[in-house]
Amino acid sequence: MVKQPSGPGERATAEASFDWEATYRDLLPRVYHFLWFRVGDPYIAEELAGSTFEKAWKSRQRLKGGRDGFSRWVFVIARNEASAYLRRKRDEAPLTEEMEDAEGEQPEERAAAGSDVSKLAKLLKGLGGRERELVGLKYGAGLTNRAISALTGLSESNVGTILHRVVGRLRREWEA
Repeated sequence: MVKQPSGPGERATAEASFDWEATYRDLLPRVYHFLWFRVGDPYIAEELAGSTFEKAWKSRQRLKGGRDGFSRWVFVIARNEASAYLRRKRDEAPLTEEMEDAEGEQPEERAAAGSDVSKLAKLLKGLGGRERELVGLKYGAGLTNRAISALTGLSESNVGTILHRVVGRLRREWEA
């Protein structure tokens, strides 16, 4: 662990030695893909990724552990952002869903219906919250089972077992 800077001069030196821009460039696509897998909407994922990094930047003085610590910390923030969004979404009834029921399939959906991305999004929506989160962390963010275990509190073997079962189920549904 990196020692927490005790004064303003020491804090400035610690921040200067940490390459925020390179870390952001490295983590942004992984955080975005995790959030996209988790919430199922690329535009919402983009907004949530932005708010994740904004929160990380605003509280960067609390950072411990250098780049690895920062990476884990950003994913904790991203998980919290996704959970908060999904809680808010549960309480809302989107107008587009009501219009869809009344008018049938939307033009955008008809255009994307044949694409693999659309098919994958539909399959992911059929997963439970925990399963979708694990798939997002593994395949969206590219985290190892060990890193996922540390973030979620599940054992590493439990993470592997759940992912194995979910991937098998997704493959069967994809081919059906």
